Amino acid sequence: MTDTHTLSPPDFAAARRHMIESQLRPSDVSDPVVIAAMALTPRENFVPAGQRALAYIDRAVPLPGGRMLNPALSTGLLLTRAALASDDRVLLIGAGTGYAAALLSGIVASVVAVEADRALVEHAQTTLASAANVTVVESALAEGYAAGAPYDLIIIDGAVQQVPDALVAQLADDGRLLSGLDEDGVSRLAIGRKHGTAFALVPFTDTDIAPLAAFTRPKSYSF
Repeated sequence: MTDTHTLSPPDFAAARRHMIESQLRPSDVSDPVVIAAMALTPRENFVPAGQRALAYIDRAVPLPGGRMLNPALSTGLLLTRAALASDDRVLLIGAGTGYAAALLSGIVASVVAVEADRALVEHAQTTLASAANVTVVESALAEGYAAGAPYDLIIIDGAVQQVPDALVAQLADDGRLLSGLDEDGVSRLAIGRKHGTAFALVPFTDTDIAPLAAFTRPKSYSF
């Protein structure tokens, strides 16, 4: 008689509840609308098939092309601090496989999700197929999507060394921009608001968020 063992499939619903109670709520992800969206959205659908068991760990999950699905905590903190409104028109930079866009889709009026990597674009188009208010655009991340501007809110889903003027120009007056910041290897989250031509990012917490190479500051040379 052969002894066989069958592994039980992961209980993703339980993992999602544990993520909320152990990772998000204790760390200032306090907006009930954001919590509800993260409780309902199956994060496991937004990672490569062979890595679904890693969907709810408290760190970034590798994606194709050297990109990362950011930790749920950094995503939750960005969305909480964004003070999302039902009439917001949102530009999401670095859509990846579509997780942040999926969260936003049930809260805001519309989302333009920009992604440069073709494989990720195709994945996002599949995972977001039922989100009628989300448009996935294949474009260079630093260029955004000026055709849809102005936006009430821009979210850069990753850490940047600088925010290009071309993105700030796509914000509506008094619009907000949230992003990760990569400052000498230290990652922070930051928020800025546009007033006329004035804009500056102000850090509000330190947390892990994956860098986006498209926003690396050019190296300066001294002679």
